[in-house]
Amino acid sequence: MKLNFKDKEALIRVDFNVPLDKEYKITDDTRIREALPTIQHILAQGGSVILMSHLGRPLEKLNADGSINKQKFTLQHLVKHLKKKLKTKVHFADDCVGKSAVKKAAALKPGEVLLLENTRFYPEEEKGDLAFAKKLAALGDIYVNDAFGTAHRAHASTTIVAQFFDKDHKTFGFLMEREIENATRAMHNPARPVTCVTGGSKVSDKIMLLEKFLDYADNIIIGGAMAYTFFLAKKGAVGNSLVEVDKLATARDFLKKAKTAGVKVLLPKDSICADKFAADAATQIAPSNQIPDGWMGLDIGPAAARQFAGVIRKSMTVIWNGPMGVFEMPAFAEGTKIVAKACASATKKGAFTMVGGGDSVAAVNQLKLAKKVSFVSTGGGAMLEFLEGKELPGIKAIREL
Repeated sequence: MKLNFKDKEALIRVDFNVPLDKEYKITDDTRIREALPTIQHILAQGGSVILMSHLGRPLEKLNADGSINKQKFTLQHLVKHLKKKLKTKVHFADDCVGKSAVKKAAALKPGEVLLLENTRFYPEEEKGDLAFAKKLAALGDIYVNDAFGTAHRAHASTTIVAQFFDKDHKTFGFLMEREIENATRAMHNPARPVTCVTGGSKVSDKIMLLEKFLDYADNIIIGGAMAYTFFLAKKGAVGNSLVEVDKLATARDFLKKAKTAGVKVLLPKDSICADKFAADAATQIAPSNQIPDGWMGLDIGPAAARQFAGVIRKSMTVIWNGPMGVFEMPAFAEGTKIVAKACASATKKGAFTMVGGGDSVAAVNQLKLAKKVSFVSTGGGAMLEFLEGKELPGIKAIREL
């Protein structure tokens, strides 16, 4: 951020879509903590800060009478925590474009912060409405996008608002800069060997990512339920495991492309299988291509975990997106944990390791390994699309003159 913020009001799009418990207390403040350096930098320069964010999907979960559940989705829940973290005055506007927002933004003094109400209380936000974006833009002198987690969406506050600022009055925040820098480093001229680890339930969700990996990976590790579509495509027996029957040809085509490109694809040798999709299910270990009828693979097995960890530890660049199993159930979390520990081990040996995606990030956080890998992305879908090679609208909007 090379702009001068002295005596300026910075309108910052942050991603404060944090998890709250039943009493509306923050259970994980990672996204808030990651945004602090940008906010503090502007305040230290003598500027003031206007924060805008969404929280949840309020228009999809309306009250019985059709009204918005403001008690559940209000950003006012975050004010106390923000004050504690920033150690400065944090005002709250009960709207993001109405009279209270305009009045409080105008009265803001250098060194102070104003948090606007949830932008998604307005349908115009997700529609990318120009008039709505113009009202948001009128609140600040400089626009700062520091919400990488929403950079893949062309919403009013993440993308459209940037149209109302010239190149000298819009910029990325520190978090966005780091996200772009680290993802670019992993994709372009990475130290070799490069191992890309992907998991999750569906091939359809990750096929574009897998095909992009062919451009720069030496090894591609595939875990999670999506692996069983590949095993079925190779005529294996997968029992009741989750598969996408309509993606068998896609899986076979990908394996052919990988062979042609000279990229090694590793599928799990064995699986931890369950007799039902439940935390208390009976389990057994079986070869991943010989899962008995009535059983389903819910995690990679010990042999697969050892093999995957060994490849990761020998790598100089590791990109990991997606769990190896049903991570939220302890009985099927071990494979994901072993991959997380292998990433930390590779980092210690000098590798560059980048972790993105909800369960992958949850694993490194749960194991207290977030600081033992090179970079943990705050953007699940955004990181996925960036790695797929797509130009994200929130990034493009800042770069355009």
